[in-house]
Amino acid sequence: MHPYILFISLASVIMFLGAGNMKAQSPVKNTVPGHVLVIHGGAGAITRESIPPAVEKMYRDSLCKVLLLGDSILRNGGSSLDAVEACIRMMENCPLFNAGKGAVFNSEGKNELDASIMDGKTHKAGAVSGLTIVKNPITAARCVMDKSPHVMMSGKGAEQFAREQGLELVNPSYFFTKQRWDDYLKMKAKSDSLEKVNKIHGTVGCVALDRYGNLAAGTSTGGMTFKKYGRVGDSPIIGAGTYADNESCAVSATGHGEFFIRNVVAYDISALMKYKGLNLVAAADYVVMQKLKAQGGSGGVICLDQKGNIAMPFNTSGMFRGYAKAGGEIKVAVWGDEN
Repeated sequence: MHPYILFISLASVIMFLGAGNMKAQSPVKNTVPGHVLVIHGGAGAITRESIPPAVEKMYRDSLCKVLLLGDSILRNGGSSLDAVEACIRMMENCPLFNAGKGAVFNSEGKNELDASIMDGKTHKAGAVSGLTIVKNPITAARCVMDKSPHVMMSGKGAEQFAREQGLELVNPSYFFTKQRWDDYLKMKAKSDSLEKVNKIHGTVGCVALDRYGNLAAGTSTGGMTFKKYGRVGDSPIIGAGTYADNESCAVSATGHGEFFIRNVVAYDISALMKYKGLNLVAAADYVVMQKLKAQGGSGGVICLDQKGNIAMPFNTSGMFRGYAKAGGEIKVAVWGDEN
């Protein structure tokens, strides 16, 4: 054989073996299914009869815009935490949802806002409760996580911290919307039951998986219409309304907060996966459709695992929800009979 041909052959073998070794040592990110984003805008006794078609379209369009924003952040290399915060900020700024601008009024006729966020990679978390002047509570929660040694801050202390961090503060009147005020007046006049008034407008939340394989979750709410002064629901409680762990899942909850706190719902789903070996759907369905329902607890969750699997169970007639996947698939749903 000509020595030149032998040299080329040996070089080819070396290149082939080298390529094989390179493939075997490829980055872990190749095992990640691609980014996924899931959002919710509240669960409750939402029926086709209770929401006019034009209003339903407004909700669907708003959810779609939020998904497009989050998908863009993740598609361009943003972190799951960045996507969660941005999506929830957008819903806080939309008067359709019970968070931020659309928050409900408590028994004193005031808006009290709660939020939390958690990083599935580091298990760091931040939460705020009882805010009255911070425009975007989810960003305040992110600051508690990133810029303080604490997990939760409340009331005036949380607002002072937000001020020190340079967050946007507003007059409490900013959060006023006529629909929420009318609901408050009906409750005050006892012309409507607490259950009826709170049946549609719910908490907002987001869970995300980024291209690096990291999960994050966040939740924000105005609480319950006509709630007692100082009442805190599950939304700012890590493990109840929000939880994220790369080894299991990311969860954001919506519903009757007292039941979600008692059952530590978000963490319970994660624990069933880690310690009992249940898959995402089985764990979420058990907690929401069996455990909570048996106790009379109403609501739902959005869940996402590191493989990109999604679970969105709810035991009410409807839940505003949607997801976006790396391949371009985007879906929004409201009713229980939508796949």
